[in-house]
Amino acid sequence: MQEKVLIIDFGSQYTQLIARRVRELFIFCEIYPYNNLPNEILSFNAIILSGSPFSVKSDDAPQLNLNSIKGKIPILAVCYGAQYMAYNLGGKVSSSNNREYGRANLSFIRKNEPFFDSIAEGSQVWMSHSDTIEALPENSTLLASTKDVKNAAYKFDNEFTYSIQFHPEVYHTSDGKKIIYNFLVKILKFNQNWTPDSFVDNSIKKIKSLVKTEKVIMGLSGGVDSTVAAVLMKKAIGERLNCIFVNNGLLRKNEYLDVLSLYKDIGLKVKGVDASNLFLDKLKGIFDPEQKRKVIGKTFIDVFDHEASLIKGAKWLAQGTIYPDVIESVSVKGPSATIKSHHNVGGLPDFMKLKTIEPMRMLFKDEVRKVGLSLGIRSEIIGRHPFPGPGLAIRILGEVTKEKVNLLQEVDYIFIEELKLSNLYNSIWQAGAILLPVDSVGVMGDERTYEKCIVLRAVTSTDGMTADWVDLPYDFLQKISNRIINKVKGVNRVVYDISSKPPATIEWE
Repeated sequence: MQEKVLIIDFGSQYTQLIARRVRELFIFCEIYPYNNLPNEILSFNAIILSGSPFSVKSDDAPQLNLNSIKGKIPILAVCYGAQYMAYNLGGKVSSSNNREYGRANLSFIRKNEPFFDSIAEGSQVWMSHSDTIEALPENSTLLASTKDVKNAAYKFDNEFTYSIQFHPEVYHTSDGKKIIYNFLVKILKFNQNWTPDSFVDNSIKKIKSLVKTEKVIMGLSGGVDSTVAAVLMKKAIGERLNCIFVNNGLLRKNEYLDVLSLYKDIGLKVKGVDASNLFLDKLKGIFDPEQKRKVIGKTFIDVFDHEASLIKGAKWLAQGTIYPDVIESVSVKGPSATIKSHHNVGGLPDFMKLKTIEPMRMLFKDEVRKVGLSLGIRSEIIGRHPFPGPGLAIRILGEVTKEKVNLLQEVDYIFIEELKLSNLYNSIWQAGAILLPVDSVGVMGDERTYEKCIVLRAVTSTDGMTADWVDLPYDFLQKISNRIINKVKGVNRVVYDISSKPPATIEWE
Protein backbone atom coordinates (compact mmCIF):
# COMPACT_ATOMS: atom_id res chain seq x y z
CA MET A 1 0.00 0.00 0.00
CA GLN A 2 1.24 3.50 -0.89
CA GLU A 3 -0.03 6.13 1.52
CA LYS A 4 -0.36 9.77 0.53
CA VAL A 5 -0.23 13.02 2.48
CA LEU A 6 -2.25 16.16 1.71
CA ILE A 7 -0.43 19.42 2.50
CA ILE A 8 -2.90 22.29 2.82
CA ASP A 9 -1.20 25.55 1.91
CA PHE A 10 -2.22 28.70 3.78
CA GLY A 11 0.33 30.78 1.88
CA SER A 12 3.52 30.06 3.79
CA GLN A 13 6.85 30.63 2.08
CA TYR A 14 7.92 27.27 3.54
CA THR A 15 5.08 25.07 2.24
CA GLN A 16 7.17 23.48 -0.49
CA LEU A 17 9.82 22.61 2.08
CA ILE A 18 7.21 20.54 3.92
CA ALA A 19 6.66 18.58 0.72
CA ARG A 20 10.41 18.19 0.29
CA ARG A 21 10.81 16.72 3.78
CA VAL A 22 7.91 14.29 3.32
CA ARG A 23 9.22 13.15 -0.08
CA GLU A 24 12.68 12.64 1.44
CA LEU A 25 11.06 10.01 3.67
CA PHE A 26 9.89 8.19 0.50
CA ILE A 27 6.27 9.10 1.24
CA PHE A 28 4.08 10.63 -1.46
CA CYS A 29 2.45 14.02 -0.83
CA GLU A 30 0.61 16.74 -2.72
CA ILE A 31 0.17 20.47 -2.04
CA TYR A 32 -3.25 22.09 -2.46
CA PRO A 33 -4.26 25.70 -1.61
CA TYR A 34 -6.73 25.91 1.27
CA ASN A 35 -9.29 27.51 -1.08
CA ASN A 36 -8.99 24.89 -3.83
CA LEU A 37 -8.93 21.53 -2.09
CA PRO A 38 -9.46 18.16 -3.78
CA ASN A 39 -12.94 16.67 -3.61
CA GLU A 40 -11.89 13.44 -1.93
CA ILE A 41 -9.92 14.76 1.05
CA LEU A 42 -10.58 11.63 3.08
CA SER A 43 -8.83 9.55 0.42
CA PHE A 44 -5.57 10.93 1.83
CA ASN A 45 -3.98 9.14 4.77
CA ALA A 46 -2.82 12.26 6.61
CA ILE A 47 -2.99 16.04 6.40
CA ILE A 48 -0.35 18.67 7.18
CA LEU A 49 -1.54 22.26 7.68
CA SER A 50 1.07 24.83 6.66
CA GLY A 51 2.07 28.14 8.15
CA SER A 52 0.82 31.46 6.78
CA PRO A 53 1.76 35.15 6.65
CA PHE A 54 -1.70 35.93 8.09
CA SER A 55 -2.84 36.25 11.69
CA VAL A 56 -5.68 33.91 12.64
CA LYS A 57 -7.48 37.00 13.95
CA SER A 58 -7.30 39.04 10.75
CA ASP A 59 -10.43 39.55 8.67
CA ASP A 60 -8.87 37.97 5.59
CA ALA A 61 -7.30 35.02 7.43
CA PRO A 62 -7.43 31.75 5.45
CA GLN A 63 -10.31 29.56 6.58
CA LEU A 64 -10.78 25.79 6.72
CA ASN A 65 -13.68 23.57 7.79
CA LEU A 66 -12.01 21.66 10.61
CA ASN A 67 -15.14 19.61 11.31
CA SER A 68 -14.73 17.87 7.98
CA ILE A 69 -11.28 16.49 8.85
CA LYS A 70 -10.44 16.66 12.57
CA GLY A 71 -10.75 13.26 14.22
CA LYS A 72 -11.43 11.62 10.85
CA ILE A 73 -7.91 11.77 9.44
CA PRO A 74 -4.52 12.28 11.15
CA ILE A 75 -3.39 15.92 11.15
CA LEU A 76 -0.11 17.71 11.78
CA ALA A 77 -0.73 21.46 12.14
CA VAL A 78 2.31 23.72 11.70
CA CYS A 79 2.58 27.33 12.97
CA TYR A 80 -0.54 29.07 11.56
CA GLY A 81 -2.21 25.66 11.37
CA ALA A 82 -1.55 25.10 15.08
CA GLN A 83 -2.82 28.57 15.98
CA TYR A 84 -5.88 28.13 13.78
CA MET A 85 -6.70 24.87 15.54
CA ALA A 86 -6.40 26.46 18.96
CA TYR A 87 -8.31 29.63 18.00
CA ASN A 88 -11.24 27.76 16.49
CA LEU A 89 -11.48 24.91 18.99
CA GLY A 90 -11.72 26.70 22.32
CA GLY A 91 -8.14 27.77 23.02
CA LYS A 92 -6.81 31.31 23.32
CA VAL A 93 -4.55 33.00 20.77
CA SER A 94 -3.04 36.43 21.32
CA SER A 95 -1.50 38.69 18.71
CA SER A 96 1.68 40.68 19.18
CA ASN A 97 3.33 43.47 17.26
CA ASN A 98 6.62 41.67 17.81
CA ARG A 99 7.16 38.54 15.74
CA GLU A 100 8.70 35.55 17.45
CA TYR A 101 11.23 34.91 14.74
CA GLY A 102 14.40 32.86 14.69
CA ARG A 103 16.09 30.10 16.63
CA ALA A 104 14.72 28.74 19.89
CA ASN A 105 15.37 25.61 21.93
CA LEU A 106 12.96 23.10 23.41
CA SER A 107 13.12 23.52 27.17
CA PHE A 108 10.43 20.93 27.99
CA ILE A 109 9.37 17.72 26.21
CA ARG A 110 6.62 15.48 27.62
CA LYS A 111 8.11 12.17 28.74
CA ASN A 112 7.52 9.02 26.69
CA GLU A 113 5.93 11.03 23.88
CA PRO A 114 6.32 9.20 20.51
CA PHE A 115 6.00 12.48 18.58
CA PHE A 116 9.34 13.60 20.09
CA ASP A 117 10.99 10.17 20.12
CA SER A 118 14.81 10.44 20.04
CA ILE A 119 14.65 14.24 20.37
CA ALA A 120 16.25 15.73 23.45
CA GLU A 121 15.51 18.88 25.44
CA GLY A 122 17.63 21.71 24.05
CA SER A 123 16.93 20.70 20.45
CA GLN A 124 16.87 23.79 18.20
CA VAL A 125 13.63 24.84 16.47
CA TRP A 126 12.76 27.73 14.16
CA MET A 127 9.98 30.15 15.13
CA SER A 128 8.27 32.50 12.67
CA HIS A 129 4.98 33.86 13.97
CA SER A 130 3.28 36.89 15.54
CA ASP A 131 0.31 35.01 17.02
CA THR A 132 0.94 32.94 20.15
CA ILE A 133 -1.19 30.19 21.69
CA GLU A 134 -1.78 31.33 25.28
CA ALA A 135 -4.24 28.60 26.28
CA LEU A 136 -4.71 25.18 24.74
CA PRO A 137 -8.12 24.03 23.50
CA GLU A 138 -10.10 21.50 25.57
CA ASN A 139 -9.20 17.83 25.37
CA SER A 140 -5.61 18.58 24.40
CA THR A 141 -2.26 17.91 26.07
CA LEU A 142 0.92 20.00 26.13
CA LEU A 143 3.84 18.19 24.47
CA ALA A 144 6.69 20.72 24.37
CA SER A 145 7.75 24.25 25.32
CA THR A 146 10.56 26.69 24.67
CA LYS A 147 11.78 29.38 27.04
CA ASP A 148 9.48 32.01 25.50
CA VAL A 149 6.70 29.84 24.03
CA LYS A 150 4.97 27.63 26.58
CA ASN A 151 2.60 25.94 24.12
CA ALA A 152 5.15 25.11 21.45
CA ALA A 153 3.56 21.72 20.74
CA TYR A 154 0.35 19.96 21.77
CA LYS A 155 -1.91 17.10 20.73
CA PHE A 156 -5.61 16.39 20.96
CA ASP A 157 -6.49 13.49 23.23
CA ASN A 158 -7.63 10.17 21.74
CA GLU A 159 -6.90 11.13 18.14
CA PHE A 160 -3.92 11.58 15.83
CA THR A 161 -4.05 15.39 15.74
CA TYR A 162 -0.77 17.16 16.55
CA SER A 163 0.09 20.87 16.50
CA ILE A 164 3.41 22.71 16.67
CA GLN A 165 4.12 26.45 16.64
CA PHE A 166 7.57 26.08 15.08
CA HIS A 167 8.57 25.03 11.55
CA PRO A 168 9.95 21.44 11.34
CA GLU A 169 10.46 21.75 7.59
CA VAL A 170 13.24 24.35 7.66
CA TYR A 171 16.93 23.60 7.96
CA HIS A 172 17.25 25.57 11.22
CA THR A 173 15.00 23.11 13.08
CA SER A 174 17.71 20.56 13.76
CA ASP A 175 15.39 17.59 14.34
CA GLY A 176 12.59 18.73 12.03
CA LYS A 177 12.80 15.82 9.64
CA LYS A 178 12.82 13.42 12.60
CA ILE A 179 9.61 15.02 13.94
CA ILE A 180 7.88 14.52 10.58
CA TYR A 181 9.23 10.94 10.54
CA ASN A 182 7.85 10.30 14.02
CA PHE A 183 4.42 11.56 12.99
CA LEU A 184 4.16 9.67 9.70
CA VAL A 185 6.22 6.54 10.30
CA LYS A 186 6.48 5.91 14.05
CA ILE A 187 2.93 6.96 14.99
CA LEU A 188 0.91 6.42 11.78
CA LYS A 189 2.98 3.43 10.57
CA PHE A 190 3.32 4.74 6.98
CA ASN A 191 5.21 2.57 4.53
CA GLN A 192 8.23 4.35 3.04
CA ASN A 193 7.74 2.89 -0.42
CA TRP A 194 7.43 5.88 -2.76
CA THR A 195 10.77 5.24 -4.47
CA PRO A 196 12.05 6.01 -7.99
CA ASP A 197 11.59 2.36 -8.96
CA SER A 198 8.02 2.28 -7.64
CA PHE A 199 7.28 5.56 -9.44
CA VAL A 200 8.51 4.09 -12.73
CA ASP A 201 6.48 0.90 -12.31
CA ASN A 202 3.28 2.74 -11.35
CA SER A 203 3.73 5.37 -14.10
CA ILE A 204 4.16 2.75 -16.81
CA LYS A 205 0.94 1.06 -15.69
CA LYS A 206 -0.93 4.40 -15.69
CA ILE A 207 0.43 5.42 -19.11
CA LYS A 208 -0.56 2.08 -20.64
CA SER A 209 -4.02 2.33 -19.09
CA LEU A 210 -4.55 5.88 -20.38
CA VAL A 211 -3.01 5.68 -23.81
CA LYS A 212 -3.99 2.08 -24.66
CA THR A 213 -3.05 1.55 -28.35
CA GLU A 214 -3.00 5.21 -29.45
CA LYS A 215 -0.07 7.29 -30.71
CA VAL A 216 1.59 9.99 -28.60
CA ILE A 217 3.46 13.10 -29.76
CA MET A 218 6.06 14.78 -27.58
CA GLY A 219 8.13 17.92 -28.02
CA LEU A 220 11.68 17.52 -26.71
CA SER A 221 14.01 20.27 -25.56
CA GLY A 222 17.24 18.43 -24.79
CA GLY A 223 16.71 19.08 -21.07
CA VAL A 224 16.53 16.53 -18.28
CA ASP A 225 12.76 16.80 -17.70
CA SER A 226 11.63 16.11 -21.26
CA THR A 227 14.31 13.47 -21.78
CA VAL A 228 13.30 11.48 -18.70
CA ALA A 229 9.61 11.86 -19.56
CA ALA A 230 10.28 10.62 -23.11
CA VAL A 231 12.24 7.57 -21.96
CA LEU A 232 9.46 6.75 -19.48
CA MET A 233 6.84 7.09 -22.22
CA LYS A 234 8.96 4.93 -24.56
CA LYS A 235 9.15 2.17 -21.93
CA ALA A 236 5.36 2.23 -21.66
CA ILE A 237 4.26 2.48 -25.31
CA GLY A 238 7.36 1.78 -27.44
CA GLU A 239 7.38 2.99 -31.05
CA ARG A 240 3.99 4.69 -30.71
CA LEU A 241 5.88 7.63 -29.15
CA ASN A 242 6.74 10.22 -31.81
CA CYS A 243 9.14 12.96 -30.65
CA ILE A 244 9.78 16.34 -32.26
CA PHE A 245 12.81 18.50 -31.46
CA VAL A 246 12.50 22.08 -32.69
CA ASN A 247 15.60 24.23 -33.12
CA ASN A 248 14.44 27.74 -32.19
CA GLY A 249 17.84 29.25 -32.95
CA LEU A 250 18.26 30.08 -29.27
CA LEU A 251 19.99 26.92 -28.11
CA ARG A 252 23.56 26.55 -26.93
CA LYS A 253 26.37 26.24 -29.48
CA ASN A 254 26.13 22.91 -31.39
CA GLU A 255 23.16 21.93 -29.17
CA TYR A 256 20.76 21.04 -31.99
CA LEU A 257 22.92 18.37 -33.65
CA ASP A 258 24.40 17.16 -30.36
CA VAL A 259 20.97 16.59 -28.83
CA LEU A 260 19.61 14.82 -31.92
CA SER A 261 22.60 12.47 -31.73
CA LEU A 262 22.02 11.94 -28.00
CA TYR A 263 18.37 11.01 -28.56
CA LYS A 264 19.33 8.57 -31.29
CA ASP A 265 21.81 6.91 -28.91
CA ILE A 266 19.15 6.31 -26.25
CA GLY A 267 16.68 4.86 -28.75
CA LEU A 268 14.11 7.64 -29.11
CA LYS A 269 12.35 8.21 -32.44
CA VAL A 270 12.89 11.93 -32.98
CA LYS A 271 12.33 14.29 -35.91
CA GLY A 272 14.52 17.40 -35.89
CA VAL A 273 13.02 20.64 -37.21
CA ASP A 274 15.35 23.61 -37.81
CA ALA A 275 13.12 26.70 -37.48
CA SER A 276 15.83 29.03 -36.18
CA ASN A 277 15.38 31.69 -38.86
CA LEU A 278 11.62 31.82 -38.26
CA PHE A 279 12.03 32.36 -34.50
CA LEU A 280 14.68 35.05 -34.93
CA ASP A 281 12.51 36.83 -37.48
CA LYS A 282 9.52 36.81 -35.10
CA LEU A 283 11.68 38.29 -32.31
CA LYS A 284 12.71 41.36 -34.28
CA GLY A 285 11.79 44.56 -32.46
CA ILE A 286 10.74 42.73 -29.26
CA PHE A 287 12.38 44.05 -26.08
CA ASP A 288 10.01 43.05 -23.24
CA PRO A 289 11.01 39.69 -21.69
CA GLU A 290 7.46 38.49 -21.11
CA GLN A 291 6.59 39.37 -24.70
CA LYS A 292 9.65 37.44 -25.87
CA ARG A 293 8.39 34.36 -24.02
CA LYS A 294 4.95 34.70 -25.58
CA VAL A 295 6.33 35.16 -29.11
CA ILE A 296 8.61 32.14 -28.69
CA GLY A 297 5.78 30.10 -27.19
CA LYS A 298 3.34 30.96 -29.98
CA THR A 299 5.93 30.33 -32.71
CA PHE A 300 6.82 27.01 -31.15
CA ILE A 301 3.16 25.97 -31.08
CA ASP A 302 2.74 26.96 -34.74
CA VAL A 303 5.80 24.95 -35.79
CA PHE A 304 4.96 22.05 -33.51
CA ASP A 305 1.33 21.95 -34.66
CA HIS A 306 2.41 21.74 -38.29
CA GLU A 307 4.80 18.90 -37.57
CA ALA A 308 2.28 17.12 -35.33
CA SER A 309 -0.35 17.25 -38.07
CA LEU A 310 1.96 15.11 -40.24
CA ILE A 311 1.77 12.29 -37.66
CA LYS A 312 -1.53 10.65 -38.53
CA GLY A 313 -3.67 9.11 -35.82
CA ALA A 314 -1.98 10.74 -32.82
CA LYS A 315 -4.34 11.35 -29.89
CA TRP A 316 -2.03 12.43 -27.07
CA LEU A 317 0.54 15.11 -26.32
CA ALA A 318 3.13 14.20 -23.68
CA GLN A 319 4.83 17.02 -21.78
CA GLY A 320 7.78 17.26 -19.41
CA THR A 321 5.92 19.34 -16.81
CA ILE A 322 7.31 18.93 -13.27
CA TYR A 323 5.87 19.83 -9.88
CA PRO A 324 7.45 23.29 -9.41
CA ASP A 325 5.84 24.30 -12.75
CA VAL A 326 2.48 23.23 -11.37
CA ILE A 327 2.94 24.88 -7.97
CA GLU A 328 4.18 28.21 -9.38
CA SER A 329 1.12 28.35 -11.65
CA VAL A 330 -1.33 28.18 -8.70
CA SER A 331 -1.37 29.99 -5.36
CA VAL A 332 -3.64 30.41 -2.35
CA LYS A 333 -4.99 33.63 -3.86
CA GLY A 334 -5.77 32.20 -7.30
CA PRO A 335 -3.24 32.38 -10.15
CA SER A 336 0.14 33.43 -8.84
CA ALA A 337 1.78 36.70 -9.71
CA THR A 338 3.53 36.21 -13.01
CA ILE A 339 7.20 35.81 -12.23
CA LYS A 340 7.55 34.19 -15.64
CA SER A 341 5.28 32.37 -18.04
CA HIS A 342 5.65 28.60 -17.90
CA HIS A 343 5.94 27.26 -21.42
CA ASN A 344 4.68 23.80 -20.46
CA VAL A 345 1.75 24.49 -18.13
CA GLY A 346 -1.54 25.06 -19.90
CA GLY A 347 0.25 25.93 -23.13
CA LEU A 348 -1.64 23.54 -25.41
CA PRO A 349 -4.02 25.34 -27.81
CA ASP A 350 -7.56 23.99 -28.11
CA PHE A 351 -7.30 23.58 -31.87
CA MET A 352 -4.70 20.84 -31.55
CA LYS A 353 -7.39 18.51 -30.17
CA LEU A 354 -4.87 16.34 -28.35
CA LYS A 355 -5.26 14.95 -24.84
CA THR A 356 -2.40 15.85 -22.49
CA ILE A 357 -0.32 13.39 -20.49
CA GLU A 358 2.34 14.64 -18.05
CA PRO A 359 4.15 11.64 -16.51
CA MET A 360 6.55 13.76 -14.40
CA ARG A 361 3.92 16.22 -13.16
CA MET A 362 4.28 15.29 -9.48
CA LEU A 363 8.09 15.25 -9.29
CA PHE A 364 10.58 17.82 -8.06
CA LYS A 365 13.72 18.28 -10.15
CA ASP A 366 15.99 16.10 -8.05
CA GLU A 367 13.34 13.38 -8.09
CA VAL A 368 13.25 13.57 -11.91
CA ARG A 369 16.99 12.88 -11.93
CA LYS A 370 16.58 9.89 -9.59
CA VAL A 371 13.83 8.50 -11.82
CA GLY A 372 16.09 9.01 -14.85
CA LEU A 373 18.84 6.96 -13.22
CA SER A 374 16.27 4.29 -12.33
CA LEU A 375 15.35 4.19 -16.03
CA GLY A 376 18.99 3.56 -16.93
CA ILE A 377 19.69 6.96 -18.51
CA ARG A 378 23.40 7.83 -18.42
CA SER A 379 24.48 10.04 -15.52
CA GLU A 380 26.08 12.64 -17.82
CA ILE A 381 22.65 13.17 -19.41
CA ILE A 382 20.86 13.27 -16.05
CA GLY A 383 23.45 15.72 -14.72
CA ARG A 384 22.92 18.31 -17.47
CA HIS A 385 22.19 21.78 -16.14
CA PRO A 386 18.65 23.12 -16.58
CA PHE A 387 18.23 25.39 -19.58
CA PRO A 388 15.32 27.84 -19.96
CA GLY A 389 12.57 26.99 -22.44
CA PRO A 390 12.96 30.34 -24.28
CA GLY A 391 16.70 29.64 -24.46
CA LEU A 392 19.21 32.44 -24.91
CA ALA A 393 16.41 34.92 -25.70
CA ILE A 394 16.00 35.62 -21.98
CA ARG A 395 19.75 35.78 -21.46
CA ILE A 396 20.01 38.49 -24.10
CA LEU A 397 18.58 41.57 -22.44
CA GLY A 398 16.79 43.70 -25.00
CA GLU A 399 16.19 42.81 -28.64
CA VAL A 400 17.37 39.40 -29.85
CA THR A 401 19.40 39.29 -33.07
CA LYS A 402 21.36 36.53 -34.78
CA GLU A 403 24.61 38.40 -34.11
CA LYS A 404 23.87 38.60 -30.38
CA VAL A 405 22.90 34.92 -30.27
CA ASN A 406 26.15 33.93 -31.99
CA LEU A 407 28.18 36.06 -29.58
CA LEU A 408 26.45 34.66 -26.49
CA GLN A 409 26.72 31.09 -27.77
CA GLU A 410 30.51 31.49 -27.98
CA VAL A 411 30.72 32.95 -24.47
CA ASP A 412 28.41 30.29 -23.02
CA TYR A 413 30.39 27.51 -24.72
CA ILE A 414 33.64 28.72 -23.17
CA PHE A 415 32.05 29.10 -19.72
CA ILE A 416 30.52 25.61 -19.67
CA GLU A 417 33.64 24.00 -21.16
CA GLU A 418 35.88 25.60 -18.53
CA LEU A 419 33.53 24.52 -15.71
CA LYS A 420 33.84 20.94 -16.93
CA LEU A 421 37.61 21.14 -17.38
CA SER A 422 37.94 22.49 -13.82
CA ASN A 423 35.65 19.76 -12.38
CA LEU A 424 33.17 22.39 -11.22
CA TYR A 425 30.24 21.58 -13.53
CA ASN A 426 28.73 18.73 -11.52
CA SER A 427 28.74 20.71 -8.26
CA ILE A 428 26.66 23.49 -9.86
CA TRP A 429 22.89 23.42 -10.39
CA GLN A 430 22.82 25.83 -13.31
CA ALA A 431 25.31 28.06 -15.08
CA GLY A 432 25.12 30.39 -18.03
CA ALA A 433 26.04 33.77 -19.46
CA ILE A 434 23.92 36.90 -19.90
CA LEU A 435 24.48 39.59 -22.52
CA LEU A 436 23.75 43.10 -21.25
CA PRO A 437 22.23 45.76 -23.56
CA VAL A 438 25.01 48.25 -22.88
CA ASP A 439 28.39 49.02 -24.40
CA SER A 440 31.24 49.33 -21.95
CA VAL A 441 34.39 51.37 -22.45
CA GLY A 442 37.62 49.42 -22.67
CA VAL A 443 41.15 49.57 -24.03
CA MET A 444 42.56 47.01 -26.45
CA GLY A 445 46.03 47.63 -27.81
CA ASP A 446 46.33 51.40 -28.09
CA GLU A 447 42.69 51.96 -28.93
CA ARG A 448 39.63 52.70 -26.87
CA THR A 449 36.74 50.28 -27.44
CA TYR A 450 33.02 50.33 -26.76
CA GLU A 451 31.97 46.69 -26.63
CA LYS A 452 29.62 44.32 -24.86
CA CYS A 453 29.46 43.42 -21.18
CA ILE A 454 28.89 39.79 -20.20
CA VAL A 455 27.50 38.55 -16.87
CA LEU A 456 28.38 35.04 -15.71
CA ARG A 457 25.88 33.26 -13.45
CA ALA A 458 26.30 30.01 -11.49
CA VAL A 459 23.98 28.80 -8.72
CA THR A 460 23.41 25.85 -6.43
CA SER A 461 19.90 24.57 -5.76
CA THR A 462 17.85 21.44 -5.13
CA ASP A 463 14.78 22.09 -7.23
CA GLY A 464 15.18 25.64 -8.57
CA MET A 465 12.66 27.17 -6.17
CA THR A 466 15.45 28.79 -4.17
CA ALA A 467 19.11 29.16 -5.16
CA ASP A 468 22.44 30.47 -3.87
CA TRP A 469 25.26 31.84 -6.01
CA VAL A 470 28.36 29.69 -6.29
CA ASP A 471 31.59 31.01 -4.79
CA LEU A 472 33.76 30.22 -7.83
CA PRO A 473 37.53 30.35 -7.21
CA TYR A 474 39.18 33.67 -8.08
CA ASP A 475 41.75 32.02 -10.32
CA PHE A 476 38.94 30.35 -12.29
CA LEU A 477 37.10 33.66 -12.71
CA GLN A 478 40.32 35.32 -13.81
CA LYS A 479 41.01 32.56 -16.34
CA ILE A 480 37.48 32.55 -17.76
CA SER A 481 37.35 36.33 -18.04
CA ASN A 482 40.63 36.47 -19.96
CA ARG A 483 39.61 33.66 -22.30
CA ILE A 484 36.20 35.19 -23.10
CA ILE A 485 37.58 38.68 -23.76
CA ASN A 486 40.46 37.33 -25.86
CA LYS A 487 38.46 34.78 -27.85
CA VAL A 488 35.03 36.40 -28.35
CA LYS A 489 35.12 39.45 -30.57
CA GLY A 490 32.81 42.19 -29.31
CA VAL A 491 33.24 41.56 -25.55
CA ASN A 492 35.52 43.71 -23.41
CA ARG A 493 34.08 43.23 -19.89
CA VAL A 494 33.03 40.21 -17.79
CA VAL A 495 31.27 40.42 -14.41
CA TYR A 496 29.98 37.74 -12.01
CA ASP A 497 26.46 37.72 -10.49
CA ILE A 498 26.45 37.14 -6.70
CA SER A 499 22.67 37.40 -6.15
CA SER A 500 20.63 34.62 -4.52
CA LYS A 501 17.02 33.56 -5.24
CA PRO A 502 15.10 35.15 -3.62
CA PRO A 503 15.26 38.14 -3.94
CA ALA A 504 16.72 37.70 -7.43
CA THR A 505 15.70 34.96 -9.87
CA ILE A 506 18.11 32.50 -11.50
CA GLU A 507 17.55 33.94 -14.95
CA TRP A 508 17.75 37.68 -15.55
CA GLU A 509 14.52 37.88 -17.53
